[in-house]
Amino acid sequence: MGCFACFDGGTKQQREEERLASAEARAKAAEAAQRRQEQFEKSAAGRAAKAQIQANAKKSANSDKGEPVLKVFFPIMLICKCLILLVTNELMFCHT
Repeated sequence: MGCFACFDGGTKQQREEERLASAEARAKAAEAAQRRQEQFEKSAAGRAAKAQIQANAKKSANSDKGEPVLKVFFPIMLICKCLILLVTNELMFCHT
C-alpha cells in the first residue's frame, strides 16, 4: 500500500501541472485573440466593418420609417458572432 501512495502523489502533481498548463494556454489564447482583434480593427476589413456599423447606426437614428430592428442590427450581430467563434476556436485548439 505504501508504494501506491507515491503514485497518488505523482498523480496530484501531474494534475496540478496540467491545470497550470491549461491556465497558461487559456491566457495565451486570450492574448492571441486580443492581437487578432487589434489587427482586424487596423485592417481595411475592420475599418470597413466599423464604418458600416456607424453608418447603420446613423441611418437608424435618422430614420423615421420604422424599419425593422433586425435589418439595422443584423450586421452587428453577425460580426460579434464571428469574433466569438474565432475566440472559441482558438481556445479549443490550445487544449489539444
